Amino acid sequence: MNHSLIKIRTMALKKFASWNVNGIRATIKKDFVKDMRKLAPDILCLQETKASDEEARTALEVMDEYKIYTNSSKARKGYSGTAILTKEEPVQVTYDLGIEEHDQEGRVITAEFNQYFIVTVYTPNSGANLARLDYRETWDKAFLDYILWLNKRKPVLVCGDLNVAHHDIDIARAKENYNKSAGYTQREIDGFQRFVDEGFVDTFRHFYPKEEKYTYWNYVTNGRAKNIGWRIDYFMVSERILPAVKDAAIHNEYEGSDHCPVSLVISL
Repeated sequence: MNHSLIKIRTMALKKFASWNVNGIRATIKKDFVKDMRKLAPDILCLQETKASDEEARTALEVMDEYKIYTNSSKARKGYSGTAILTKEEPVQVTYDLGIEEHDQEGRVITAEFNQYFIVTVYTPNSGANLARLDYRETWDKAFLDYILWLNKRKPVLVCGDLNVAHHDIDIARAKENYNKSAGYTQREIDGFQRFVDEGFVDTFRHFYPKEEKYTYWNYVTNGRAKNIGWRIDYFMVSERILPAVKDAAIHNEYEGSDHCPVSLVISL
């Protein structure tokens, strides 16, 4: 047995990326393919694909180096939706949370690999006038319960648009938005904090505790040009896999959506 080869394999770097594309059929017509091949993730997770499974797969089939898994909204056409593109064959792929109330909008895909689970999620927005905040709280609890259930089996990587800025450093205008805007109410912040309390680590903030960098900007207010944004896209990992995490990054050099990609590098 070649022990040196085994060591090289076990210490290989794996790159993960996540991006809310705000409509895959529109984004794919821009620089998506070129940019993602430049970023070159081993696993790419997408949110807000806004397409049926067939439409999303057709749009993404140009990325033929990946196996493609999609989850579309059953309740509303052209709304929500997630996808996972992976170069490595998963052990298993599952969809949703197994709770009918939460399984209508294609918000979750889980891919199981030998050493970990990766879960991509598009967390519900609390909406205009916080009309959906009560539902959002219910979702947050159910999603955390699901992640904790997975975490009993092996470490979990959670990525996606979590639709919450955790601290005032994560939002350009914290005071003006606090308890007024979806994504920055105390109830949503508390929902995120429960992940932290359960031992999940916000990887970007772990490496860059004081860096002010955003992942979402409002198109209407031209927020990107002014860098008036929010950091609401994350890679969260089980604490026990944190020693293997080598870096986390926000790629605001890539455009094509009102969000930008985020990435994670792990030695596995």
